[in-house]
Amino acid sequence: MKKLVTLVALTAIAMASHALDYPTKPVSIIVPFTAGGPTDRVARDLAEAMRKQLGGVSVVVDNVAGAGSSIGSAKAARATPDGYTLLLNHIGMATMPVLVRNLPFKVESDFEYLGLVNEVPMTLVTKPTLPANNYKELSAWLVQNKGKVNLGNAGVGSASHLCGLLFQNAVQLDMTTVPYKGTAPAMTDLIGGQIDLMCDQTTNTTSQIEAKKVKALAVTTPKRLATPSLKDLPTLQESGLKDFEVTIWHGLYAPKGTPADVLAKLNSALKAALKDPDFIKKQEGLGAVVVTDKRMEPAEHKKFVLAEIAKWSPVIKAANVYAD
Repeated sequence: MKKLVTLVALTAIAMASHALDYPTKPVSIIVPFTAGGPTDRVARDLAEAMRKQLGGVSVVVDNVAGAGSSIGSAKAARATPDGYTLLLNHIGMATMPVLVRNLPFKVESDFEYLGLVNEVPMTLVTKPTLPANNYKELSAWLVQNKGKVNLGNAGVGSASHLCGLLFQNAVQLDMTTVPYKGTAPAMTDLIGGQIDLMCDQTTNTTSQIEAKKVKALAVTTPKRLATPSLKDLPTLQESGLKDFEVTIWHGLYAPKGTPADVLAKLNSALKAALKDPDFIKKQEGLGAVVVTDKRMEPAEHKKFVLAEIAKWSPVIKAANVYAD
């Protein structure tokens, strides 16, 4: 019994020492999507900003894509809870509980929430030859072409897939969804006219809109955007689609059971990173808005995600589309 007590005490001392010394080796951020995509870009910018706050230790990105972000998220959930494996995920964190029917973990209880990072507006864009120059004209065109409309997305569980689901639900029209393996091929086919429209993040669409390679009809935010090339685009709400709002947010997570002192260090590093001028500038370049409100705190971050789960669950169930 005495040996057991001694062992427990030594373990507690070791954990405390670990927390005080943390970090002493590279930190890995799992991104549950392919390299080169918008979430990957956010993660790499954040990794550099957090490196500065963690004593200069390397912060590396590990891309583990597939199944609506659940494969990479499962790897993070199973990782040793020591602060050296983190997860950066987008809105997929709130859609996995329904989108993936045999999820091997629970979003609500198998992660430590570290804070929200940013929010990314979405844009409704069409092929350049589509005969509609605003949402009212698009709405009429959708009705006239009912049963023939092709709505592209970057794959099941992607931001564009989720926005497309909500859009179909809002306009009460079924479209033929065309999933691609990533945003790049979907955008290529939209530009080439092989698909009709797509609802995707400004991180993916802004440069194409500026180059006039696609038509931009509206944004999905409650207010118009300040981005120079997008500031004249109306919101879908003001265009007549009542209460339509979609932003793609990113949050940072650690495996459940990560020591409290380590979590506190990570949250402090995250909040400092979100104030880093270089990080803010890079995010603005992607069309993203860095979070500055109380959702930077773990409790408010978790509260927000739970509310998003409640918002998206009925939409996904109604669509009867799953990632597994």
